[in-house]
Formats: sequence, structure tokens, C-alpha cells
Amino acid sequence: MTMDRWDPFREMLTLREAMDRLFQQSVAGTGQLLHNVRGELVPMDVIERDDAYEVRATLPGVRPEDLEIIVQGERLTVRGQVKSSDEQREENWLMREQRIGTLQRSITLPSPVQSDNAEARLEHGILRLRLPKAQQARPRRIAIGTQGGGSSATEGHGHGSRDHTAEGDRVTEESQESFPASDPPSWTPERT
Repeated sequence: MTMDRWDPFREMLTLREAMDRLFQQSVAGTGQLLHNVRGELVPMDVIERDDAYEVRATLPGVRPEDLEIIVQGERLTVRGQVKSSDEQREENWLMREQRIGTLQRSITLPSPVQSDNAEARLEHGILRLRLPKAQQARPRRIAIGTQGGGSSATEGHGHGSRDHTAEGDRVTEESQESFPASDPPSWTPERT
């Protein structure tokens, strides 16, 4: 029987890694915690650009055919399988730290993406994803128009003037009628 020298610092690092993972998962939400119970956590970096999200995930030992990427709305799931070639053989392992099994990570992006236009590359154990933002999620400038059809906020009526249209009168009339006679509204056109 071989004697193994006990190293308390090695166990402290393992405990610290476990605590870090637990903290990260609790901050990410309970859905994240439930998703990662089945597999090891995949470290990720996510960058937001104007038109897309760029994701880098570390997946050592995962082959492209053993990798699954799922995008549904704002939810991104990366799942990979690490297989060992010598798993079948009976060996007298002295140390086995190489991870085998399932690696998985699910994250929620701030906005939906266009999964049809997504790009993925796996090089040297690093997965690189480019996920274009959905059109409705991209910021757009909206022109301010007036009732006269112009597109400028300064066009038409002067600053601070009101346009009393039939729609405005109808709203005023309906709001006045909705109050009982004993409780008149605090604002009426006569009081301005």
C-alpha cells in the first residue's frame, strides 16, 4: 500500500473552488444551480457589442461532434462530453485529475438573439460564439413627429403649447363624467 503525503493547502484550494462555484451559481439564480447539478461548470466570458454578444467558453478535451449549443430566446446552453480513450481498461490509478463526463453551462443573456445567424468555432479547447442580437433588441433612435406630419420635435407648435384636438376633448369629457358629482376632479379646463 502506498502512502500519500497529506497536503492541507491542496484541500483548502479544492474547498475554495467549491465555495467560489457555489457563490457564482447562487448569484446567477436557482435555474442556473439546477442546470449545473448534472455536469461540471463551463467557464465563460461574455462581451456585449452593439449588434451581437461574443461568448468564449473553455472546453478542454471536447471534440466538435461531442458539443451541443442551444439558444432559445435569451437562454444560451453549452453542453459538451469529454470522453477518455483509456476508460475501458482496468488500471491502478495513482492520480486521476483529468475531467471526464459532461461539461455544461446555461446563462441568460440580456436580450434575445438571432440563432439562425449565430457563428461558432472550437479551436484549442476554446469555443467562440458570435450571437447577433435580435432586431427588436437593438437600440433604435425614434424621430419625434408632430400632428402636422413633421419629424422634428421643434416643428409645428411652440414649446409648451398644447394641441387641443377632438381626441383631447373626448378624454377630458370622459374623465369628468367618470367622477361622481360629489367628488369633482381636481383638474378641469376651467381651472387652468
